Amino acid sequence: MREIVFDTETTGLSFVGGDRMVEIGCVELFNRVETGQTFHAYYHPERDMPEEAARVHGLRIDFLSKFPVFTAGVDALLEFIGDSPLIAHNAGFDFSFLNGELERCGRAPVCRTRMVDTLQIARSRHPGAKHTLDALCSRYGVDRSHRVLHGALLDAQLLAQVYVELLGGRQIGLGLVSDVPVEAVEVVATAPRKARAPRLFRASAAELAAHAAFVNGIKEPLWGAAESSS
Repeated sequence: MREIVFDTETTGLSFVGGDRMVEIGCVELFNRVETGQTFHAYYHPERDMPEEAARVHGLRIDFLSKFPVFTAGVDALLEFIGDSPLIAHNAGFDFSFLNGELERCGRAPVCRTRMVDTLQIARSRHPGAKHTLDALCSRYGVDRSHRVLHGALLDAQLLAQVYVELLGGRQIGLGLVSDVPVEAVEVVATAPRKARAPRLFRASAAELAAHAAFVNGIKEPLWGAAESSS
């Protein structure tokens, strides 16, 4: 099964309040394993960047002004996500911005039946615990030492690992190889081996004679005392 883990960075907390999406990062999973295929894009927000938001992700308008607006890159994004389930942490937030941008440029929104919220999964599995991405990385031993600021692709890559752990780790099920597409399976051919004659480790007559001479030369051997007493 193909799934897409994604994360967004924005100018603020509310699309309907005038905030915009400025970055999206997507990671492809197949049968809960990362394939190495990713999608990453920055977008010009067509507005200013509040300093409180810039302190979270480090993205300021002088950097973002070099990139196209969302409308110009929407086709590449939609092609990548396809019709796969979309996984995000606090997914309602990310969906509100993704669908807001899609509707703004006249595209159909992503159906929320495709939404998988790892925050809700974490709350169900670990009630009363902290459920931030950082906290979940610590719980599951996911290395986040390189995460200084929020970044959409980096956070999606971390979340992909956390998501697998939330569902039981690498041994989620006992799926057969037939569940994996042929192109994902590497077949290694081995050359036929020639039968090798068995090795003989029998001592030669000379070796047996040398051993007997050595044994006879031992004074008062322990086995001799045992034989006398028996």
